[in-house]
Amino acid sequence: MELDSIECVSSSDGLDEEEIPHDNLHHHHHQFSSAKPHNAAANNAIAPATSVHELLECPVCTNSMYPPIHQCSNGHTLCSTCKTRVHNRCPTCRQELGDIRCLALEKVAESLELPCKFYNLGCPEIFPYYSKLKHETVCNFRPYNCPYAGSECSVVGDIPALVAHLRDDHKVDMHTGCTFNHRYVKANPREVENATWMLTVFHCFGQYFCLHFEAFQLGMAPVYMAFLRFMGDESEARNYSYSLEVGANGRKLIWEGTPRSVRDSHKKVRDSHDGLIIQRNMALFFSGGDRKELKLRVTGRIWKEQQNPEAGVCIPNLCS
Repeated sequence: MELDSIECVSSSDGLDEEEIPHDNLHHHHHQFSSAKPHNAAANNAIAPATSVHELLECPVCTNSMYPPIHQCSNGHTLCSTCKTRVHNRCPTCRQELGDIRCLALEKVAESLELPCKFYNLGCPEIFPYYSKLKHETVCNFRPYNCPYAGSECSVVGDIPALVAHLRDDHKVDMHTGCTFNHRYVKANPREVENATWMLTVFHCFGQYFCLHFEAFQLGMAPVYMAFLRFMGDESEARNYSYSLEVGANGRKLIWEGTPRSVRDSHKKVRDSHDGLIIQRNMALFFSGGDRKELKLRVTGRIWKEQQNPEAGVCIPNLCS
């Protein structure tokens, strides 16, 4: 499908509509992480002893080794994953590995306490060696993946770094405010397979949100879908709600929900249908005219749920 045939026109917080150029899709494969300085807790974290840490590093994949740790008859070690990759031959001396476990090294690892590998991003936690790996898979300080949906971008980083990356490298449109009014235009709406409009980022309540809009096949039916993702963890995302509305000719569809965290991939959110879904015939009806061109206006707002301590209920906090 010709991507440059897609036009996205947007306005935010009552501003006049302005044209948003469609972003040509580029493939990014570089990575960067946060430039955030160490906090006091991270500075006080106990760094692993270099010699022991090197002993527990697999010479093939350079990852930390966990039981079973294998060794050859000459005492060279490697992890269980790499044992199959080297066809049961020691990568150091080329001797046959067999099934010898390095129980002594496994016991040494059991006695260690190490800082989370994300300590330089702010995590102050220290864990027993065998608990560390499990923590790191869910650590709140682990880097985020780039939320851009138009290409397979491998960049990771903290939120400020990713916002700068989206703005500078993907040329994503940035808006301030918690209401929006977008018009999505497509000359040939019958071409819906994997059409992705430019991502838009909103800054409100001191947070960043990503608005996605795209077309795809849902079973045999061509549909359009809009949804919002929160640039932060799921626990924070639950503090916010949003609504999306599309309509014309006296008809409208409204979606209300909680934004999904960017920890959930774009594909995971889309495949869970967690957003405003509009069938093509309905979208063309809302577009008016002869129904040969998509001109779909999507409006929406974001608000923060505030707990009312007296009533014990949440009340919306709308930004002005």
